[in-house]
Amino acid sequence: MKIKWLGHSAFHIETTKAKILIDPFFSGNPSFDESTRKDAAAGLDYILLTHGHGDHVGDTIALAKETGATVVANADLAAWLGSRGVSALEMGNTGGTIHLKGFSSTFVNALHSSAQITEDGVSHSLGSANGLVLHFDDAPTLYHMGDTDIFSDMALIQELHQPDIGLVPIGDRFTMGGAVAALACQRYFKFGTVLPCHYGSFPIVDQTPDLFIAAMEPATTKVEVPAVGGVVTV
Repeated sequence: MKIKWLGHSAFHIETTKAKILIDPFFSGNPSFDESTRKDAAAGLDYILLTHGHGDHVGDTIALAKETGATVVANADLAAWLGSRGVSALEMGNTGGTIHLKGFSSTFVNALHSSAQITEDGVSHSLGSANGLVLHFDDAPTLYHMGDTDIFSDMALIQELHQPDIGLVPIGDRFTMGGAVAALACQRYFKFGTVLPCHYGSFPIVDQTPDLFIAAMEPATTKVEVPAVGGVVTV
């Protein structure tokens, strides 16, 4: 499995059976390298969304229309995307699992909100925020936490899914910060590898993963910190 961090919470996942984008926030993302967009879209099979905020939905509509990729999202968010011309949709909700080409995606809890601010300036709720657990036929199990704080039911996610890889928000302000994120990883999970995300993109979130890295010591979990556009092979 190849995991490419595209800045903020956006990741490109490639296995032998599928190419996946998670939360493809490209346009308007100061940390995104526009020169990588073509590669990110090439041969794309799926776009997975954790929730409806603009810095996670990002370029989903344009990418779905451009590539024909299937979008996997919470039912309310999927309906909203459908009303905007996205035709290939797989919708679910918390606790549900969708079986896809070479992997399954399960919606799990996240402590956050989910909405879009429309042209009239009103915030419209788009269902619950979620994390996503991906069970692959040919690769380790991966858990993208979405945007969240720590919560005790993370223990159930570990019990039910036993994820090997964690994509962990650490930027504070809108999610847990680095020290709390490290506590979540150490108390509730047995990750082999974690990658921090949701940092370094906007001035009001933490700019470095230093707090997270320091708080993960002396855990045996491997902390991978790729540069934007960098690839981690697991």
